Amino acid sequence: MIEGIKAVAFDIDGTLYPSWKLFIRMPVYFFRHIGFYLKFNKVRDKLHRTAPLGDFFEYQARLFGAISKIPASEAKKLIKQISYDGLTPFFRRIKPFPYAYESIKAMKDSGLKIGILSDFPPEQKEDIWGIRDLCDVCIGSEESGALKPSKYPFGILAQKLNLKPEEILYVGNSKKYDVLGAKNAGMKSAYILTGFRRLFNLKLKEADFSFKSYRQLKNIVLN
Repeated sequence: MIEGIKAVAFDIDGTLYPSWKLFIRMPVYFFRHIGFYLKFNKVRDKLHRTAPLGDFFEYQARLFGAISKIPASEAKKLIKQISYDGLTPFFRRIKPFPYAYESIKAMKDSGLKIGILSDFPPEQKEDIWGIRDLCDVCIGSEESGALKPSKYPFGILAQKLNLKPEEILYVGNSKKYDVLGAKNAGMKSAYILTGFRRLFNLKLKEADFSFKSYRQLKNIVLN
């Protein structure tokens, strides 16, 4: 087992399942709501650089309302309808990476705590392919008032796991949001290789280690 690690926590999107499996199912939905997503992406980009907020969802709605010239109350309903609830049916038809559940269960069975920290509400993915039942902590960074790579949501994760940051390995697919966010919060980080990086085994130097498959991750963590 990796020395000093007492928990392994995971991002969801692009980490527990391949992002392309969502993208290939969304073109019609995306273009139907393209005006919304162009504005929403601007709002999220700003929120990635914003300090922790007392009410994240209210501030997000205000920003979107200002861009769209609609009341914040209407903006909040649109965001929930299109970006949160509207995507849930797509995830029911998506499968996670091979052996993700089995590998995470092996970590749990070994005595490690399991966590999830995602920038979108985990409940959007319902039971997260059974992985949610393995989790000691399952939170969305929005609940903490800030998006990754802010240190704040990672700190909340450590607090809820009742562990020091250096006792947590955080697994993700984004250098900026997952790897550097976790490292800046004092955690160890693991990076999942996809696409060309996986094909040519191009490891991410900023991560403590990179891996190609969940079986490989399990072997690294437990051995």
